[in-house]
Amino acid sequence: MLLLLMLLLLLFLLQLLLLLLQLLTLFLLLLLPLLLLLLLLVLQLLLLLQQLLLLLLLLPLLLLLMLLLLLLLLLLLLLQLLLLLPQLLILLLLLLLPLLLILLLLLLLLLLLLQLLLLL
Repeated sequence: MLLLLMLLLLLFLLQLLLLLLQLLTLFLLLLLPLLLLLLLLVLQLLLLLQQLLLLLLLLPLLLLLMLLLLLLLLLLLLLQLLLLLPQLLILLLLLLLPLLLILLLLLLLLLLLLQLLLLL
């Protein structure tokens, strides 16, 4: 009987130990992703700091490059405008030419009427 009680006690202790191991495993499984996430976050912050320092070092160069690109863009826009200007003048002439012709015809008609009135 005593042997049976001892075996039951041993079984109970083994199950308790198994339960403790399972709890520890579960705790580690829950804690491990959080620890990895925290580690990744710290690494990300360190990389961000490094990038910020690098960016601060490269900022004047980047600003100069952006300024050069902006000047190039302005130069290209000016060039396009200069190339577009003759086309706009030609288009304006083509639009005004019929109007000028109509005005000229009206002037000629007016002169003709004036001559007719002078003849009478």
